[in-house]
Amino acid sequence: MSAAPTPSAPGGGTRFLGRELSPLTQRRLRNFRANKRGYWSLWIFLTLFIVALFAEFVANDKPFIVSYQGEIYFPAFAAYPETTFGGDFETEADFRDPHVKQLIERDGWMIWPIVRYNHRTVAWDLPEPAPAPPGGEHWLGTDDQARDVVARLIYGFRISVLFGFVLTVISAAIGVSAGAMQGFFGGWLDLLFQRFIEIWGGMPILYLLIIMASIVEPNFWWLLGLLLLFSWMGFVGVVRAEFLRARNFDYVRAARALGVSNLVIMFRHVLPNALVATITFMPFTLAGSVTLLTSLDFLGIGLPPGSASLGEVLAQGKANLQAPWLGLTAFFTIAVMLSLLIFIGEAVRDALDPRKLIAGAPPPEPGAAGDREGDRTPTPAQTSGAAQTSGAAGAPGAGGGGRS
Repeated sequence: MSAAPTPSAPGGGTRFLGRELSPLTQRRLRNFRANKRGYWSLWIFLTLFIVALFAEFVANDKPFIVSYQGEIYFPAFAAYPETTFGGDFETEADFRDPHVKQLIERDGWMIWPIVRYNHRTVAWDLPEPAPAPPGGEHWLGTDDQARDVVARLIYGFRISVLFGFVLTVISAAIGVSAGAMQGFFGGWLDLLFQRFIEIWGGMPILYLLIIMASIVEPNFWWLLGLLLLFSWMGFVGVVRAEFLRARNFDYVRAARALGVSNLVIMFRHVLPNALVATITFMPFTLAGSVTLLTSLDFLGIGLPPGSASLGEVLAQGKANLQAPWLGLTAFFTIAVMLSLLIFIGEAVRDALDPRKLIAGAPPPEPGAAGDREGDRTPTPAQTSGAAQTSGAAGAPGAGGGGRS
């Protein structure tokens, strides 16, 4: 006898990755899917991010696979000297060199990515001075240093999203911990922490970045660490308010009476309630982090020169008004990315809102897990049934009731 298949969670099933989903979680997933704009925005964003995550397989100046004299080589993963393919030099082979290409194609073959440039490759064979307009070889043209714009967009999209994601996750972890401590214990700890946040939040971040950029050359991790010093404060207020509200609930008092430690109460019993507001806030924080990195790169105090960056492409569009494809490409890329994140954030907010029922979604059964007073909205059938019952009760002869 074969076991019954486990239904998928997004389609209304009860298990996900081997774990049982509560009725409340299933209802939230249904509500998220009911928001078509946010649901499809999530899939589009994930598709773009996965493509950008494997940028070396999409845009690269080295082929995936090279077959030469019966041997298989993988230049995308290892460096090979030119002498390996019958050349004269011991240096790394330049597979875009016509001489090297001729040597390989004479006794083998190559498989190239879709875009035969990476974000640093300089196109020396342009038919006109850079920046070159869009064409068959360069779909979105080149920048003022003869680098392919499509390749720089792919790599820039990846580094922007990764930077924003890492900054958002670490900021959320620090902010949630700080807000939980303040809201749960209160008193002098809350008072002193609030005064510290007010002072620390008044620091001029932009001036600090300008000063530090004049001392050392900023890089990915350097910028991440500096921005982490200030970005965590955005989560403190939301979590602190949830803990201040929940610390006097009956289940918290019962846990204290049973001798449960404060850390267990905070992070096992109270924190899940506070995470709803935090998760709702995270997509918007991610969009803000991406915008922040783009702004710093546009001002020239972000990633090192030569790095793939959306802000750097936007700055090149400003400096080269005779090449409108640079500014327009960067603008539309940033606009689409931020719009997708905002749509996802709105869908998450609606899915986690306990007071909102998406049209067409079945109402929760009375007494079901996660059922709240704000969720118990009577359906039209229930309202009609109540009206008929009331009318029957008020009719003459029905239970001794009479008309008033």
